[in-house]
Amino acid sequence: MSIYVDEKTKVLVQGITGRDGAFHTKLMLDYGTKVVAGVTPGKGGQEVHGVPVFNTVREAVEQTEANTSIVFVPPKFASDAVFEAAESGISLIVTISEGIPALEEAKIYDFLKKVGARMIGPNCPGIISPGKSKVGILPAQIFKQGNIGVVSRSGTLTYEVVNNLTNAGFGQSTCIGIGGDPIIGTNFIDTLTEFQNDDETEGVVLIGEIGGTDEQEAADFIRANLTKSVVAFIAGQTAPPGKRMGHAGAIISGSEGTAEEKIKKFEECGVPVAKIPSEIPELMKEQLGR
Repeated sequence: MSIYVDEKTKVLVQGITGRDGAFHTKLMLDYGTKVVAGVTPGKGGQEVHGVPVFNTVREAVEQTEANTSIVFVPPKFASDAVFEAAESGISLIVTISEGIPALEEAKIYDFLKKVGARMIGPNCPGIISPGKSKVGILPAQIFKQGNIGVVSRSGTLTYEVVNNLTNAGFGQSTCIGIGGDPIIGTNFIDTLTEFQNDDETEGVVLIGEIGGTDEQEAADFIRANLTKSVVAFIAGQTAPPGKRMGHAGAIISGSEGTAEEKIKKFEECGVPVAKIPSEIPELMKEQLGR
């Protein structure tokens, strides 16, 4: 098994005729992802890498039965793209686009809750279930099918951690970059719940960063609900208060957003925290008793 995406996932690319959309469509196809349609208003009837292009998401869904969308749309139009996907029956929307205003993200969040659709992102690298499906911009060559779930607020840090896991012999069930904006569609607890219910996942690596309290809430959730081994890493350990480091959500306000507070909370909840990413495989071995 895996979570959110697998070999049955049928992907629709919003913004497929743009530079990034076309480029990553080719990489997803090369990986074996079932990319069944693309959408760019006014470009219907064209093809991109053999994928048919439609003018609207609804038309694409009716013709191809796509169930998942990936959004490569400029921030000015990205929220409309998400609304259109959800209104057309898409159940999973992976929003790569960054720079969406927080007010727009709040509107998206509320709307998706009402219609029962799930968004990963925005401002994220997407998701991959190795050997099954890649819906995003993740570098496929570093991933290996296996039993470790990975959930991360950081894109590039995900790649470093996964590379360390793969080199240490740990394959992955699903790896998901949830995004680093203040308001996101899928959080740590959502993903941890899915990993807990996934028979294939034996252990989980959680990659957090400074800012907000999502990691502290995840730590409490792990202590109360997870029976699987979890190892954590917190980025931004040297960041000074009041400075945003990278992501819009990575700003410390008060003590709760600091790396020190997050690490302390995880350790109180029985979750070991790596000091540097390369320590994660050894900590996972210890947690799994190998």
